[in-house]
Amino acid sequence: MGIFIAISVILVWALHLAWMLLYLDFSASNPWMYFHIFLQGWLYTGLFITGHDAMHGTISKNKNVNKVLGTIATFLFAGMSYKMLRKNHGLHHKDPATGNDPDFYVKSQNFFIWWSIFMWRYVTIIQLVIMAIVYNIFIHVFGLGELKVIIYWALPAILGTYQLFYFGVYWPHKEPHLDLMMPHRARTLKKNHIWAMISCYFFGYHWEHHEDQFVPWWKLYSTKTRKS
Repeated sequence: MGIFIAISVILVWALHLAWMLLYLDFSASNPWMYFHIFLQGWLYTGLFITGHDAMHGTISKNKNVNKVLGTIATFLFAGMSYKMLRKNHGLHHKDPATGNDPDFYVKSQNFFIWWSIFMWRYVTIIQLVIMAIVYNIFIHVFGLGELKVIIYWALPAILGTYQLFYFGVYWPHKEPHLDLMMPHRARTLKKNHIWAMISCYFFGYHWEHHEDQFVPWWKLYSTKTRKS
């Protein structure tokens, strides 16, 4: 089931992006354009969550399958290095919300400052080159308009990073760290499976994820027992 869901998330992301670029009316007066931009942002989040599942070995029992699907998902998200992400994510789980956690920023709890530092730590020159190449392929090979590529391809990816950062890093791990959050220094959403799925593929149930790292995202709701 894990392989099927991972491939499905990747395919839905790709097909929806292709449909937007080729067929969606590009007009500020088209309300559906805004809906699909946000939907594509949510699908970008799904790509990263798929890569995240691969890091935890929950897509398949086969390590190579996890590596291949995780590499594909994180590359499609923003040309990211699965190897680097996997290493840093292991450090995050080893010592969450401390100075040893590459996702955490000890000097400020301001959302935008922390997000900026987070992006600085993860974005690489190679990644930017890859994104620039893809951008130019869209424009010069497929003949798509520059603004359409920015709004339909790049903007949803940025929205996805905000969604992932807020629900997967900032909100669950920000200070103060209360007794309720221990030993993972992580908050969790109150039980509401619909909102948990819409907001970030159940990763608002963040304490539960840290408590049992080997539950795939689509089963994470089943671990929800805490009230807050």
